[in-house]
Amino acid sequence: MREITTIGMDLAKNVFHVIGCDARGKVQLRKQLRRHQVLAWFARLKPCRVGMEACASSHYWGRELRKLGHEVKLIAAQHVKAFLRGNKNDYNDALAIAEAVVRPEMRFVAIKSAQEQDIQALCRLREQRVKECTALGNQIRGLLGEYGISIRKGKAGFKRRVVELLEDADSGLSDRFRRLLREAWHQYQELEAHLQAYDQELARVVRENEACQRLQTIPGFGPVVASVFFSRIGSGEGFRRGREVSAALGLVPRQHSSGGKEVLLGISKRGDRYLRGLLIHGARAVVARAGSKRDRLSRWVMTLVARRGHNKAVVALANKMARMGWAVLAHKTAC
Repeated sequence: MREITTIGMDLAKNVFHVIGCDARGKVQLRKQLRRHQVLAWFARLKPCRVGMEACASSHYWGRELRKLGHEVKLIAAQHVKAFLRGNKNDYNDALAIAEAVVRPEMRFVAIKSAQEQDIQALCRLREQRVKECTALGNQIRGLLGEYGISIRKGKAGFKRRVVELLEDADSGLSDRFRRLLREAWHQYQELEAHLQAYDQELARVVRENEACQRLQTIPGFGPVVASVFFSRIGSGEGFRRGREVSAALGLVPRQHSSGGKEVLLGISKRGDRYLRGLLIHGARAVVARAGSKRDRLSRWVMTLVARRGHNKAVVALANKMARMGWAVLAHKTAC
């Protein structure tokens, strides 16, 4: 058996499938490993290139296998799909990963550190609480609308009006619905308390993290945008230039070119929808205040607004913010 130089590993919860290939790409090994066997087996193996899909637990396994001396590469699942031959099964998936990982033009996902995963977990928990709070608020609005009670837009007005309805015995609400409304209101307050706790933790993380502090020097980057951007992009080593970051976030035009004729469409909207939305919201805040400022960025924004319109200027600025964010992280500088 020739020396194994490349490993393709199909990750799972408990059973892992491994394909080992030599320098010529010929399969030399097929093995099934239980979860508790993985690290011990790789510790006995001579250091080589290990490919995995960037999926659940991949960053953990990437860090652990790197400690054992292996070169670990994570690949987005959609890039592995093109190398799958035959029917889908675990060994074929592992073989596709082994073939994809040696391609010279393959794009890899940077392995996150434990700190980056901590911040990512915090941001995702906060994001979920925001969704739940918004959904419950909208549900309460809709239920009150069925009783002929309309509440104007805005969180402050919503909370004030619900409290008034609960305290007003002559509001026209039945006793049963009043009890249900009070229960829903208590649940809404609990969600807001959780959200406030996450915001406080996020503020502490940003104060303690030097990279997030540098990101906040970019116009449009606040604590939330900076923390989410850092948790997704990390040190920036997974990208060669800023444009790759904006492309990964779906902030560059889609192409439908053929026959030498270039056709550019709207933005691709690929990648992380949440981070893309945060960048656009941050850009919208910068554009709203650019008219009263005379710095270089504000002048560029106002020129773009006059030439292309407000919304396109906002997206263009979000694109620029993503590039600037990568430069700040990759070059360890400030704006």
